[in-house]
Amino acid sequence: MKFSSDTVTAKLSSIPSTAELEHEIKTAASIEDYLSKSRKYMLTHSLPEHLKMLLSQKGLSKADVVRASLLDRSYVYQIFSGEKTPSRDKLIAIAFGLHLSDDETQKMLKLSGNRELYARDERDAMILFALHQKKSVFDVNELLFSHDLPVLKTSKM
Repeated sequence: MKFSSDTVTAKLSSIPSTAELEHEIKTAASIEDYLSKSRKYMLTHSLPEHLKMLLSQKGLSKADVVRASLLDRSYVYQIFSGEKTPSRDKLIAIAFGLHLSDDETQKMLKLSGNRELYARDERDAMILFALHQKKSVFDVNELLFSHDLPVLKTSKM
């Protein structure tokens, strides 16, 4: 199933922000009260399920992600199947391969148990900038390299 950007935007606008959910927790009479109201907003799917959903939303194939992420084909397929647990950098490369926004990338990192990109960290700030500017993984690596920062480790660099 492919979603239009208007459909995705409409669905996302009705979802409370993390800050709003945190406020709900603080003001809830009990955890059961909070969960009964907010369970539908909990992250309940695995990373491979999330990646497959993103593929569908973006109208991309795994081969498209392989080409755009500069990662090894078999490794990407193993990540999508759940056979391999990727590092943070590999997930960021996949985010570029999926043409994710900075918010979508943050959600994927959070779901995977990795640290989100942090704007106060120089390397992370450059990655966030590149995501926001819809740059390629090659472009972000050039940017990182030009500032003497570690590049995203991909198999084709």
